[in-house]
Amino acid sequence: MIHLHDSLSGRRQPLETLEPGHVRLYVCGVTVYDYCHLGHARVMIVFDMFVRYLRAQGWRVTYVRNITDIDDKIINRARETDDTPEAIALRFAEAMREDEAALGLEAPNQEPTATGHVEQIIAMIERLVETGAAYVGESDGDRADVYYDVSTFENYGALSGRRTEDLRAGARIAVNESKTDPLDFVLWKAVKPGEPSWESPWGPGRPGWHIECSAMSTHCLGDSFDIHGGGLDLQFPHHENEIAQSEAATGQRYATRWMHNGFVTVDDEKMSKSLGNFLTIRDVLDRYDAESVRYFVLSSHYRSPLAYTAEAMDAATSSLSRLYTALRDVPGNSVESEAADAFEARFTQAMADDLNTPAAIAVLFEMARESNRLKTREPEEAGAIAVRLRVLGGQIGLLQQSPEAFLQGGQATGPDALDAETVEDLLHERREARNAKDFARADEIRDELTAKGIALEDGPNGTLWRRV
Repeated sequence: MIHLHDSLSGRRQPLETLEPGHVRLYVCGVTVYDYCHLGHARVMIVFDMFVRYLRAQGWRVTYVRNITDIDDKIINRARETDDTPEAIALRFAEAMREDEAALGLEAPNQEPTATGHVEQIIAMIERLVETGAAYVGESDGDRADVYYDVSTFENYGALSGRRTEDLRAGARIAVNESKTDPLDFVLWKAVKPGEPSWESPWGPGRPGWHIECSAMSTHCLGDSFDIHGGGLDLQFPHHENEIAQSEAATGQRYATRWMHNGFVTVDDEKMSKSLGNFLTIRDVLDRYDAESVRYFVLSSHYRSPLAYTAEAMDAATSSLSRLYTALRDVPGNSVESEAADAFEARFTQAMADDLNTPAAIAVLFEMARESNRLKTREPEEAGAIAVRLRVLGGQIGLLQQSPEAFLQGGQATGPDALDAETVEDLLHERREARNAKDFARADEIRDELTAKGIALEDGPNGTLWRRV
């Protein structure tokens, strides 16, 4: 039984779903106004891992992750670049999909857009106005804003652990807002000059950010679904507002449980575009293999902060290389193995404990060490453990390349970097020198390769190499 931490209750609870065997998951996606950064990559990788693991365990999963394609940030970027908001959103949505493909992520089952669900958004706002949970602000000619009345929702603040009195003390109403309480939030924004708009009962305008996710998630998954996920930065106010407006509109419990992944930090600060301390996914993939990025993310528990440094990424690549090295030169058999079964049981136990990927990866390393130890004297058992190692790694999206592709396919960067063909030529020359008993030349070649980041491993079946 998988147990997951629920952000709303603050407790770990067994994964029980509304429909037995079927997990319906909604994750807040990206606002597409710029290239995705490593913080976005963490959300994508964490929930990709979660979905892969659930499916490996026999669950049916419907995974929905939205795209916010209309927002103040998109409109502002369009003005800065003398482009249209639609063109900006399309360009960066495509860039996001390219980044996902480069990271080796599986696509969600559904990827709804805000602009594709304006009809559902307007219908939900109408229900909220009808029930008294929302109100229409002062009109400006033929248009008006619509606000959610936070005072009508008794449990507002439960997800983030905040009290409305405390929130109200630090809030204010902007000059151009007609809401009655500083905590009230906008559901529909009256159009301003130069902005895209849609017709509505309150005149031309566009949706507020929070209502978009409520309308998209309930349209795709139903009024109630199993898990709502996203980054910790969305817990308040975005997810708090989603709960309030969704439950007021439907009369049903919104999501059964909430999952939030921790921040990515740089120099002890949260990575964000507003702080200017972010690395795009493309920046990172220019230097590191996509699987190294995935290993780096999964080597910390998904709810913990994740500190990005070049040293941490180098360590991730080195650790992953050790696992791939264990898969080299072993017979690929899947014979029965009590040792492999025991390792799998411990791996599964770690993942059942709130997706404890660091503990699960530690089991993978134990398997690698055991397989290495048995390679010579019990090759069949070593092969059985290695096969299971690859299978378990695959359940969280690791170890799916061939060992040679990973170990030899790293970035050959710098003016003195060697490509694979050159390395093979030097290894051929080294073999020739050793056969001729010219050990001095053979050692020179090894030293040359070592200096250029190529490690050699001489064994009974020849010489293997990998990039360091």
